[in-house]
This record gives sequence, C-alpha cells and structure tokens, in this order.
Amino acid sequence: QVQLAESGGGSVQAGGSLRLSCAASGYTPCSYDMSWYRQAPGKEREFVSGIDSAGSTSYADSVLGRFTISQDNAKKTVYLQMDSLKAEDTAIYYCKGDPRRRRAGTWYCADNWGQGTQVTVSS
Repeated sequence: QVQLAESGGGSVQAGGSLRLSCAASGYTPCSYDMSWYRQAPGKEREFVSGIDSAGSTSYADSVLGRFTISQDNAKKTVYLQMDSLKAEDTAIYYCKGDPRRRRAGTWYCADNWGQGTQVTVSS
C-alpha cells in the first residue's frame, strides 16, 4: 500500500512563495496521476492542480499563473510551487493519488490521500 506524505507548508506573508512536496512510499503495482487539493476553514475541499504520467498539467482558475505543479518520478515526489500567495490561499493542502485503473492484476487500486500540510498567508 502506498503512503503519501506532504511537507513544505508554513506561514508566509502575502506575495511570498512556498514549495510543497508530496513523497510517495511503499509498494503498489498501481499507477497514479497526482493532484493537489486544499481545504480552507468552513469550506469544502477543492481541486488546486493535477499532473498525469505524460506531464500534462491542470490548474484551478484561482491559482493559474501563480502555482506550478511538477513531478520527479525517480524520487516519487510531486511538487507544488506557490508564488504570489494571497490570504485566500490559506488552507490545508492535500496530495492525492488517482489510480489510472482500479485493478492491477488482483490488486485493487484505491484513491490515496496524504495527511495534509497547513499553509497560512497573512495579508
């Protein structure tokens, strides 16, 4: 079973930058596309950015042009570079693995979530 661990969160002033990392560990025969979500207090969890195996990326309109997702397959790590941060970016950021197929042989490929990392942007 694969585990995802986020890191890199913290407190920063508006206009600043942070880089989040999501490292995968453990064995799985499943293949995953990766994405970042966030959840602000009192709000539902929302999609931020995603990247697939071919390196194609997608972004929520609210972060387009400010955030950049990337991955290092050798390190099994996905990154989210966040620039020009705003107070409204304050949230817990979660890494998610979306399986490309639900089955790998007899193995069931489930969605995987990390534990989250707090990002606080002060204005």
